[in-house]
Amino acid sequence: MLCLDAPGNKCSSSSSCPDGYQYSGVMCEPIKLTEKSKKGQISTVIIGCSTSLGTLFALLGTWHLYKVLDRRKKFKLKQKYFRRNGGLLLQQQLSRNEGNIEKLRLFGSKELEKATDHYNKNRVLGQGGQGTVYKGMLADGTIVAVKKSKLMEEKIIDKTKLEQFINEVMILSQINHRNVVKLLGCCLETKVPLLVYEVIPNGTLYHFINQPNEEFPLIWKMRLRIAIEIENALSYLHSAASIPIYHRDIKSSNILLDDKYRAKVSDFGISRSVALEQTHVTTRVQGTFGYLDPEYFRSSKFTEKSDVYSFGVVLVELITGQKPISSSESKEVVRSLANFFLLSMKENSLLNVVDPMVMNSNAKEEVVAVAKLAKRCLNFKGKKRPTMKQVALELEWIRSSEEANAIQQSADEDSNTDEMTEALGVASFSTSCSVVKDSVTLFIDT
Repeated sequence: MLCLDAPGNKCSSSSSCPDGYQYSGVMCEPIKLTEKSKKGQISTVIIGCSTSLGTLFALLGTWHLYKVLDRRKKFKLKQKYFRRNGGLLLQQQLSRNEGNIEKLRLFGSKELEKATDHYNKNRVLGQGGQGTVYKGMLADGTIVAVKKSKLMEEKIIDKTKLEQFINEVMILSQINHRNVVKLLGCCLETKVPLLVYEVIPNGTLYHFINQPNEEFPLIWKMRLRIAIEIENALSYLHSAASIPIYHRDIKSSNILLDDKYRAKVSDFGISRSVALEQTHVTTRVQGTFGYLDPEYFRSSKFTEKSDVYSFGVVLVELITGQKPISSSESKEVVRSLANFFLLSMKENSLLNVVDPMVMNSNAKEEVVAVAKLAKRCLNFKGKKRPTMKQVALELEWIRSSEEANAIQQSADEDSNTDEMTEALGVASFSTSCSVVKDSVTLFIDT
């Protein structure tokens, strides 16, 4: 190699050679490494690679250990939540196949996250005081409603509200009735249980009454059917379920309507199951203002007649189309629909408060009969209220009377039609005879 800066590129010393080269007397030549130098360089490379690999393996090991510990921590947390949320008790019931419990499914938290697209806002079906309901699709294509409590977002869990969610799982796991919303399963390995229901597409009765659908009006016949379906569910809960159950929060916003507008009683968060010999449960007063039994409010003793009172308010909503609680424009005066209705009944002015859509149904007698039943349900003294069994019998009798009247009316209309047809037939026959007679007479004359 020629020198870098020598005149005529002729090397004169080693200083003229670039790094890694030495002057050989004639030109710059590469410096030859000794065996020792080669070994030193190889050792340096090996040490560098070993250090890098060691560091990499240490990082991978640390990351793997972190993941293992994290999984173990999450698993233990899920087990903790599962036990706290009543999972062990539920598993015992599952193993004994009590009631409808064998049909209840325990979901994993990841399964429900995937079903709801990680609880996407676009999947929200509705929101209430207890939480948000999301529309989900399971792996097998089943469409479900997943109820997620607001408690999930809170750092400190309200034990009372948590107990309500757990209570709803336990109550609904024992119920199998066509007019009670069906609990398909739950997830108990989260901070607060996730409840999985059948999807009820047509919203609440409250919404249907207060925001009427012109294309599908809530006529009297449908209102009476819905009332009967609600009382069927309550009668079942009070008398036919394996353990008597008090709902404790019957209201129109807790009555859902399915694709055929059939009523489904929902929200069993504050419900209570009672022993057969028990006549009441003594608890802190809970419920919804406007539906609350005044006797329960005073005594804190909830009986089956307290549910009857709440049902009476729903009956009045169906009759009047009005809200259970309303306020004046100034919001200083709050009116109770139950008290307003009872006053109207006392003053014999019921027909002045009946929903115009009901009055147009030509069912005055049935409306008055249901109103009288509602008045009995709203009696301030619980003992004077009918039981749900008695309510069921009366409503069925009213409906059968309505159907009998409809059949009689139809028969009368058919009878009138037959009479008109017969009259028209006679008139037609007489005219025909007259025409024939005239034609014959004319024929003879000619």
